[in-house]
Order: sequence, then C-alpha cells, then structure tokens
Amino acid sequence: MTVEVATPAPASSGAERPGATGASGRDESPAQGGPAGQRGAVASSLHRDARREPWLLKHPAERRQIGIVAAYLGLLAAMFCVPACRNVLFFAAACCLSFLNAVVIHNHLHQGIFRSRRLNMLWRCVLSFGALYPASANVPSHNLVHHHFDDEGQPDWAAPEHVSFRWNLLNLIHFPNVAGPNTFAGVARWNALAGRREIVRQYRFEMASAFGLTGALLLVDFWTALFFVVLPQLYGARCILRINLLQHDGCDVQSEWNHSRNFVGRAFNWIMCNNGYHTIHHNRAGLHWSVLAEAHRREVAPRIDPGLNEPSLLGYLLRTYVLRFNRPSPRDVAKAERSAPSIELSPRALRRAEAEAASV
Repeated sequence: MTVEVATPAPASSGAERPGATGASGRDESPAQGGPAGQRGAVASSLHRDARREPWLLKHPAERRQIGIVAAYLGLLAAMFCVPACRNVLFFAAACCLSFLNAVVIHNHLHQGIFRSRRLNMLWRCVLSFGALYPASANVPSHNLVHHHFDDEGQPDWAAPEHVSFRWNLLNLIHFPNVAGPNTFAGVARWNALAGRREIVRQYRFEMASAFGLTGALLLVDFWTALFFVVLPQLYGARCILRINLLQHDGCDVQSEWNHSRNFVGRAFNWIMCNNGYHTIHHNRAGLHWSVLAEAHRREVAPRIDPGLNEPSLLGYLLRTYVLRFNRPSPRDVAKAERSAPSIELSPRALRRAEAEAASV
C-alpha cells in the first residue's frame, strides 16, 4: 500500500541533448541526418532501457523476496514429503523462513511485487498459506492503524501497552496472545464497513488458500502436517506480532522521529529486506524497501535518540528480556528531534487518509 511516495529525480537519457554521454562513456548523441535518424536513435535507446527493466517485477530487488518464499515453501514441501527431512535443522530453518515470509507480506502489502495486479493478488494467496492468515489483514491492521498508532482515538491494536507484566520476558512471550485477537477483531470491524466488497472478496480467497491447503495436508497426514507445516506457519505469524513490541516499546509514539526502534545491522537488514529501518518506513511508507537504509541515514539519524538505533536484534533481546527482570523505564527519547533541523512531513491524518484511499 502506498501512503506517501517520494518523487524520484528525473532520469537522464543520452538522447535528450546533443553530445550527451551515457553510463558506458560512449557518445550517445542523436544520429545526424534528419528526423528519421533521430527517431531511430531514440527508439534504440528506449529498446535498451526496456531490456534492462524487469518485465515481470516492479523492482529487481524483489527477486530476493521471491527467493525467500520459494525456499520456505520448498522446505515445507520437503518436510511433508520426505521423511529424512523431518529433523531439527530443517524445522528450525522453516521457522526462520516463516518469519521472513511474514516480512514479505508486510512489504508486498505496501508495494506489490509484480507489475500485474492479478499476479499481486495471487501472490497474496501464496503468502497467506505460508503465514496461515489472510495477507490482506495487513491493510487495516498495519497500513492504516499501526502506521499511525491510532484507531479512531483508540490505541493501536498491537500497542506495547497491551501487556504489562513486571517480568519483561513474559511481556514478550504473551504479546501475540493479546495483539492477535485485537488485530483480527479490528480487521472484522473494518471489513464490515460499506465499500469494502473487493478487498473482502480477496480476503476470503486468501482464507481459502491458507486454511484450505493446510486442512488438505492435515487430512493426508495429520501429525506430519501439524508438526512440520502448521507449527512453522504459526511461528512466523506470532513472531511478526512480537516485532511490534520490539520496535515500539519505550519509544514516544506521539513524536515524529522517535516513535520506533531501528535495528541497523547490515547483514540483518539484507536478510530482513531492510525492515530494521522502521522509523523511516513509518514516515515515508511509499519508499521502496531497497532504499530505506540511505533514507534512514539522511533523514532519521540526525533526529533520533541514539539509543533507538540498535546495532543487533539479538543483543537487544538479551539485554532487555533475558539479562534483566523489569521493563526499562520510559525516558524522553524525543529530545533529539527537538534540537534537530525540521523537515517537511505530511500530518499523520493525511497520510492515513491517503493509505485508506489506496486500499479500497
């Protein structure tokens, strides 16, 4: 779903002016000899550009996301069909890839991977099977409510304050048990509103794909499907809910630049398709995930409390949930942005309205 699209700089073409030099360093001036020669040069340039453009995907980086999902579904198929693959190593890998499948759902529901709308809708069904929930649930729960930390004056359905155990590890463990029911109750309310017929139909297709195929596998071999398909599916779905707690607990959701925690490790973000750069994603949801690292350095880094840029997710988990008992006390993290140069950002209400208009 596109909320706010950054306008790219106009691409320059060697055919735009005499004497232009392309990326190859060769002279790409229009051919001399009149309009016919110029038209031929322009046509040749467009043909070269078209060959460089992926015809199926909107962006070449999407191959990484397709690879993640293909590897995940391949592991599930291997464990279901090949007894030798039913081991701890394959199971652990499938759980990790299930979580990444949910990350791909997040990215795809912001910006569809394919140029074809029909393929994008079909891809949602594939992703829904991998997560055992309808991917389109992300539209109201994430794109509209979570991105703006508000549901018509009520808290975000996955707000950190929904859990309040003194032992912080229990907050992390229990969070999906609260955020999950909140989310699907909210999605049901949103789907029931007038004017949602198309997205409700897509939602039902995704439900049929997720539960129909999983149910069929359970009928064929119940215990194998339960342990080696359903458990990985549930692991990814529950972990993506926990990410909300990790990214926002202890932040100031009323501020414009200190509402989110970022995990900025380079290898981590390669695997996570840059989902560690969460502040810039909230504020510029129309940016493609492949450019979030640079946008984070340019816009977020000068305005964010340094403590909200975590170098390691694992280090943060150990320090916050394992090596300490109590939840960290809140502090004034928004102080950093008050002393930084201001930058233009559309009001949240406008960003939410744009997101909702794009979703129906």
